[in-house]
Amino acid sequence: MNIKQTLLSNIKEGAFPLFTCEQIARAIHVGRVESFALKKILLTLVREGELLTDSLGRFGTKEQFGALTGTITGNERGFGFFTPEGGTEDLFIPHRALNGAIHGDIVLAIKTGGRSDDEGEVLAVIAHGIKEVVGTYHRARRAGYLDPDDKRFDREIFIPFAKNSGCRNGAKAVAKITSFEGRTPTGEIVEILGTSGELFTEEAALIRGRGLKEEFPEEVLAAAERAASRGAEDTEGREDLRGELIVTVDGEDTRDIDDAISVKKMGDKFELGVHIADVSHYVGRNSPLDREAFARGTSVYFPDRVLPMLPPALSNGICSLNEGVDRLTLSCIMTVDGDGKVLGKKLLPSVIRSRHRMTYTEIMQLYVRRAESVRKYPGLLPFVDTAMELTNILKRARAERGGLSLDTKEVKIIYDQGKISLPDEGRTLAHEMIECFMVLANESVAEMMEEMDAPFIYRIHEKPSAEKATSFKEYLDGIGIPAKFHAENVKPCDYQNILTPLEGSPLLPIVNRVMLRSMMKARYSPENVGHFGLASKSYCHFTSPIRRYPDLCIHRIIKGMLKDGAATRAQYKSFVKEASVQSSMCERNAQDAERDADDLYIAEYMRDKVGEEYDAVLSGVTSFGLFAELKNGVEGFIPLETLPFDRYEFEEEHFLLTGNKHIYHLGQAVKVKVAHADLSSRRVQFVLI
Repeated sequence: MNIKQTLLSNIKEGAFPLFTCEQIARAIHVGRVESFALKKILLTLVREGELLTDSLGRFGTKEQFGALTGTITGNERGFGFFTPEGGTEDLFIPHRALNGAIHGDIVLAIKTGGRSDDEGEVLAVIAHGIKEVVGTYHRARRAGYLDPDDKRFDREIFIPFAKNSGCRNGAKAVAKITSFEGRTPTGEIVEILGTSGELFTEEAALIRGRGLKEEFPEEVLAAAERAASRGAEDTEGREDLRGELIVTVDGEDTRDIDDAISVKKMGDKFELGVHIADVSHYVGRNSPLDREAFARGTSVYFPDRVLPMLPPALSNGICSLNEGVDRLTLSCIMTVDGDGKVLGKKLLPSVIRSRHRMTYTEIMQLYVRRAESVRKYPGLLPFVDTAMELTNILKRARAERGGLSLDTKEVKIIYDQGKISLPDEGRTLAHEMIECFMVLANESVAEMMEEMDAPFIYRIHEKPSAEKATSFKEYLDGIGIPAKFHAENVKPCDYQNILTPLEGSPLLPIVNRVMLRSMMKARYSPENVGHFGLASKSYCHFTSPIRRYPDLCIHRIIKGMLKDGAATRAQYKSFVKEASVQSSMCERNAQDAERDADDLYIAEYMRDKVGEEYDAVLSGVTSFGLFAELKNGVEGFIPLETLPFDRYEFEEEHFLLTGNKHIYHLGQAVKVKVAHADLSSRRVQFVLI
């Protein structure tokens, strides 16, 4: 065994636990001259991946350092965040501690403490996660550079002229990274998207940058056509519900219909049926269709298009619960009493025929007895009245147990024949009806599968951390709202008790916004810890298998458990964890993409409104400026340097920007002028008047 191997063996066996080169040299009685050779050997072992070294000059194995594997999320200001595998707390990584790691890299990192005890250091880059980058191409004298759109990737890509594919200066393009050596990665242009600053060019860049898929592979399209050709004739072993009054209720612009409802009153009780498209009948496990759906995780909705999880032959065809045709479904039938308590529930494969394709607007018109709607749907009046009666019961029951009703206004963006509009569409009782029915079905299904000890994908929402709950409490105290909850063990009813007295107050949307920031993000998990926001002990996503993979997966599990529980437990025991992680990741990516697309279309909508003045409220207060929201939901940024001259200090816990002469706070009424609307940054900029 040579010196290098002996040294490595001794370190691995713990002879020199996290020693520096100098400490090792003293331990093995090596002189000053020989220590230079020793350090060279140690650094060679680091390059070969046998050892790790940190900023203190210590050497050791992954286990000795307690290093974790995870992913780096970059920031345009040079620092990053390390997210360990397994979902534990993120670590802040200062620029000096990134050690060459960039956004998207898979790394080994350790916790180092720091001022807030959440700092870390990257010890090694295992793999580069970003292989292609979308950005704007700039031509210099001797070569070109791609400036990434995603500012978390904080380095330009060097593009030799021979590898620019004829890309023009200022064009939006996709570069494939061919080398990560040196300070600047090297790449080649593989796709030219168009001119920067144009709506559809920027949208294409957004889609490429998020790694979303616009087209399906031929193999997957062919599989979808074959599956759809089977029709809905295979009704063996299914409950025939085609004689029941079953309807679908959706928005006017709904692109796939995967849920239908039936409801009837039996004395002082209700029978509620929630009937969901049985997509699993057409998409077999580990088939080409299933693998594609797993990779996509979810459908992604943009103002002008949808990127579906499943091909149109399924999503808009045989799986869509269209009016007047037979469809295969999985039905959750619940008996509910006058207090909103579920007395009985069952799951069964079924076949239905939707009587009507209703919209929220039509349901409300029937409810208020609009003459034209009554003439069009005379047989639906008792149905609507019963459904609305049950809705009010379920709303009251949820409020009593502390479920949160967060009043979050979302901008509705309509793109039609080149025109963008932002209609003011509020939530109606019809929207709440479908929400209540779907939530009840999701809870009932999760409870049944938990009782059967099924491997499952739960939708969980953990309670706020003590730190975030404390910050929220301090904010409430600062604006004079009493908060009597204990931050270490906050309950949903504690938060609801804060919101209820604010009904009708201009403070409600502001407190809502801060409350949301204090809460954890919902995610998928094989372990059930309940859903804080809904005050549910058990919850899942059962109702949208056309557009969400977890729903599709649990449909298979449900049908399997109804037939052979032991075999299903063995088949899905490990897969539910993999599917939970993948689905949560795809969901976050899709939500970010949809938010970016909305910002893009809003910027386009505001381009011809530069110079116009609006009333607004401050929706965000930061150390670098303010965010203001117009009545139509459009949000714009007001940079700190454009505010009236003053010496400002930012009070983060109270969302206050305080100067000697001026104070800005959340919810403050202001008047703004549109200064700029930029599609490349997807940002609208205001100035205070």
